Amino acid sequence: CSLLLYLEQKKNSDMSTLTTCSTCFMSHSFGFVVPVILRNSEETESSTRVLKKRMRQVKNPFGLEITHPATASVTKGITLTPDCLEDCILTCYWGCSVQKLHEALQKHVYCFRIKTPQALEDALYSEYLYQQQYFIKKNDKEEKYCQLPEDAQVVDFGPVPRSRYPLVALLTLAEEDREVYDIISMVAVIHIPDESYRLSCRILYRYLLLAQGQYHDLKQLFMSANNTAPSSSNTPPGERSTDRSLLEKAGLAEDEPELHEETSKDCVVCQNSAVNWVLLPCRHACLCDGCMKYFQQCPMCRQFVQESFPLCSKKEQDDESTHI
Repeated sequence: CSLLLYLEQKKNSDMSTLTTCSTCFMSHSFGFVVPVILRNSEETESSTRVLKKRMRQVKNPFGLEITHPATASVTKGITLTPDCLEDCILTCYWGCSVQKLHEALQKHVYCFRIKTPQALEDALYSEYLYQQQYFIKKNDKEEKYCQLPEDAQVVDFGPVPRSRYPLVALLTLAEEDREVYDIISMVAVIHIPDESYRLSCRILYRYLLLAQGQYHDLKQLFMSANNTAPSSSNTPPGERSTDRSLLEKAGLAEDEPELHEETSKDCVVCQNSAVNWVLLPCRHACLCDGCMKYFQQCPMCRQFVQESFPLCSKKEQDDESTHI
């Protein structure tokens, strides 16, 4: 059975493709009409190229960590450790409405900038149970203890899914007219275990609010380090997996960094050059500049790479090498 394929170049088109004409070939074994579409090599290469995501470097003046998360609870309170580059105000909202908080984030975009505690309170319509406020001095890492008053008589926030977050922490600059930083405030949503939901204490979300009216969800990067940080809780692995499934059902799950066996910050492929590229959407930082061009899948989790961005530019690397 003879096979006739007529290949023609498509005109008036951005893509150069090779197609069959209306005369399709006949399979001599089964007699089915099978259409054929052929693509040239240039189109194939462009479809597999990893896109480089454009990034803008900004300085974040706010830092907040949970001290002793294993001992935190709604009844016993929580200890927070701020670490800020400027004088700041830490405002803690207990039992903050989930809906009102996300409406407040939208108001930051479309209505007014949330750069003061009063601005957030106006956006929340006071939809929280209790508020505490602390003045944080520049580079001061003193622990701040937060607790609901006994007369509040709150032992839990109800079953999942919940209408209130246990704790929302807002960090704002003490000087409102300071224009040095693009980031003007940070909102941290914190889960604290209670009588009905004993999931270990952790920061669920961090939102960075910009002066231009945008806000971004701050994500962790997964990378190996010389000293791997211990787990934030002392709960057994089986209980942690149960907690994780509960979080996912509630829509509050956040990716946690896996503990890898690597003991250096070198590229996981060549083991010679420094890690510089972050792969999206998996957020693994594991490849150097040389190895990056050879991978369309993450070498750590095998997920297809949709975008990527460098941790620092070539110029910054050269400057750092010269400094060393």
